[in-house]
Amino acid sequence: MASGRSSLALSRRAILGGAALLPLLPRRGFAAARFPEDFTWGVSTSAAQIEGAAEIDGKAPSIWDVFAQQPGRIADGGTPEIACDHYHLLEEDIALMQGLGIGAYRFSIAWPRVVPDGIGRQNEQGWAFYDRLVDRLLAAGIKPMPCLYHWDLPQALQERGGWLSRDSIAWLSEYARAACKRLGDRVDTWFILNEASVHAIFGHGTGEHAPGIAGGNDGVLQALHHQNLAQGAALRALRQERSGLTLGTVLSLQPVVPETESRVDHDAAIRWDAVWNRLALDGLMRGTVPEVLVPTLGKVVQPDDLDLVKTPVDLIGMNYYSRCTVRHEPGRLLDVGWGRPHADRFTAYGWPVEPQGLKEMLLQLKTLYGNPPVLITENGAAYADDPRGGPVQDDERITFLRDHLLALQEALEEGCNVKGYMAWSLLDNFEWQMGYKMRFGLVFVDFDNDRKRIPKASYDWFRRVVGTGIPA
Repeated sequence: MASGRSSLALSRRAILGGAALLPLLPRRGFAAARFPEDFTWGVSTSAAQIEGAAEIDGKAPSIWDVFAQQPGRIADGGTPEIACDHYHLLEEDIALMQGLGIGAYRFSIAWPRVVPDGIGRQNEQGWAFYDRLVDRLLAAGIKPMPCLYHWDLPQALQERGGWLSRDSIAWLSEYARAACKRLGDRVDTWFILNEASVHAIFGHGTGEHAPGIAGGNDGVLQALHHQNLAQGAALRALRQERSGLTLGTVLSLQPVVPETESRVDHDAAIRWDAVWNRLALDGLMRGTVPEVLVPTLGKVVQPDDLDLVKTPVDLIGMNYYSRCTVRHEPGRLLDVGWGRPHADRFTAYGWPVEPQGLKEMLLQLKTLYGNPPVLITENGAAYADDPRGGPVQDDERITFLRDHLLALQEALEEGCNVKGYMAWSLLDNFEWQMGYKMRFGLVFVDFDNDRKRIPKASYDWFRRVVGTGIPA
């Protein structure tokens, strides 16, 4: 979710904002079907975006804490220092989840909160927070689904090379073991990484995200390959630590299409698809590298690397927001630029609303990768929400969610193996380089008034969907 444009940078905002929207058929009279009885409903958040307490109870700085302090990095000058103050408002937030009636919650563990230096010494106060979170969730009848890494690498590890170092393989593996030792008696479903391709592209290629490295194509591929390797090592470590776990990872998956029918735009789409979608999917599911990336990746792939990358998972977490429509544009990352928007609906972020792309990507998983079990771990939209006139009547968000759930039903009808859906996000939060300007939450957070929580109309709508199984 990035906003900067340089001669090299290709921002996530721009790539999404340039995606073309296929005409949507009117849904008048369309009767939504009921989702399966065993379908999992939930919400997702991430530690760096909601927890706050950045310097409390032994937490060390993450790369986002450091990045946000650099002038000009965050659109509104905000930082994750307080965020939603979830660290102190834990009980209130779990009550909000309980009010939705959801069955599961995907959150992330702040690595520098529990292992301040990234490796070695652990922080008891940090682990105690996650003990409370897990215990309160279980008491509320909500299944905890932690993600080990949602972009907030300990700054201490960044200073040792971060994801550009192969040492990161051992760092993540050791951290995974520590997390399982502490919480594995109560947590049986784990995700390893969140959106490794996004973190590599915008954190290590264009520099628009933390840690702010404008490393170009080499930086992207090196960081992404090392994340894929570390993921394989962490999966194996968790399986060695405890049997019977359900293990997965979270990918941002979006159909990539060329802006025009020209050969150069077609080739640009192949390159972008290879980095955004295929390097993670092909490595994880097949133990291969997309052909178009072989010449560049040959610099970093060592013998037996792909055997480690191809470590089986039980569940794919899929984050979906829009298609990517791209064109050939020399001088930008991968020589790929964004296409002109052809959509008739956009979010406040400038992203087009393309629910059918969700179905398209699920069908790709079915036909190309053996129809693995999938949990939609993020889907949502930013709109201009304002509670000053009374309740937040966010009808555009309701329409967005409904249309995507209807597309998801179509995918289920065509045999896609989808196990559940999690809305992004429970709360308005620190939205990375955009700061607090973009609101994705089902719950409005008043950042100027003690972080007061105000459920939006979409909260009540989603509660009804969870209760009935019908996205009406």
